[in-house]
Amino acid sequence: MFAVIKTGGKQYKVAANDLVRVEKLAGEAGDAITFENVLMVGAGADVTLGAPLVDGALVAGEVVEQFRDKKVIVFKKKRRQGYRRKNGHRQELTLVRITEILTGGAKPSGKKAAAPKKAAKTETAKTEDKPAEAKPAKAEKTEAAPTADFKDDVKLIGGVGPALEKKLAAAGITSLTQIAKWTKADVAKFDEELDFKGRIERDEWVDQAKELIAGKPPRAKADQ
Repeated sequence: MFAVIKTGGKQYKVAANDLVRVEKLAGEAGDAITFENVLMVGAGADVTLGAPLVDGALVAGEVVEQFRDKKVIVFKKKRRQGYRRKNGHRQELTLVRITEILTGGAKPSGKKAAAPKKAAKTETAKTEDKPAEAKPAKAEKTEAAPTADFKDDVKLIGGVGPALEKKLAAAGITSLTQIAKWTKADVAKFDEELDFKGRIERDEWVDQAKELIAGKPPRAKADQ
């Protein structure tokens, strides 16, 4: 079964378990949400059109994440008048997982919203069934504790000065321990948000942070 809903001035064709990016809606991750503006409901060749809405139809969903879209640059220029204006905009969006498409005035059951959590439990159960030999290997991956003379200062990373320190602080990054825990997804995220143009990966910020935490001297000073 599918449905066509309207939210944020746009229309979306959805089905159960679909992930849909819509204009920001109130709520936090895990909250249940409903869409009452249902324009069409269909199951195969059987389609019901609303006039403009389908009576008794309702689409239930669950908030997965609140985030912002990629930055859009708006640039205006008037020739021979010295007029230039550059602005950026990042649209706030909500990622929603569709759980149910209801008709006939039925109310959401809320059962399907808990399905991903059950799947997560089964995965943890499978990991517990693994041989005991695999557990020590995971323990070895724990990060080493910072040394006694460790100085947690992001400016110790080669290429990071006061200007980049302010950009990182504005994004909530104020310590080497945070940078050392970055994944590839985090690197790509902050590189795009802060417009570093590949500097994080090129200068190996994550490796540098781990080395500094382990007590090694900054690369910039070692090179000198």
